[in-house]
Amino acid sequence: MSGGKTIFKKIIDREIPAEIIYEDELCLAFKDVNPQAPVHVLVIPKQEIPSMAHLEFADQELAGHLILTVGKLATMLGLENGYRMIVNTGTEGGQTVDHLHLHLLGGRSMHWPPG
Repeated sequence: MSGGKTIFKKIIDREIPAEIIYEDELCLAFKDVNPQAPVHVLVIPKQEIPSMAHLEFADQELAGHLILTVGKLATMLGLENGYRMIVNTGTEGGQTVDHLHLHLLGGRSMHWPPG
């Protein structure tokens, strides 16, 4: 993780704008600025965790909360026909921001394999 704040930390701290659609004491959800589906939301923990690979046993409550929040948002956003949750981890996994984040994608048919 670099020495400066990530773009996600700046969003949490309200230093840069984002279209926030959900917030609670543990996480924040906002619309992706480069959507890959009609619905593309990022769910991030307020706690700075670089990636899924950095989660520890002590983080299990937070990890579960993030997953349940994705489900809550899917319902809220009308994705009753299905959705995809993605967690990119590391460079080869496609992670571009060193702050754990879950992608919620929906509003269209998702194909497999994803890429």
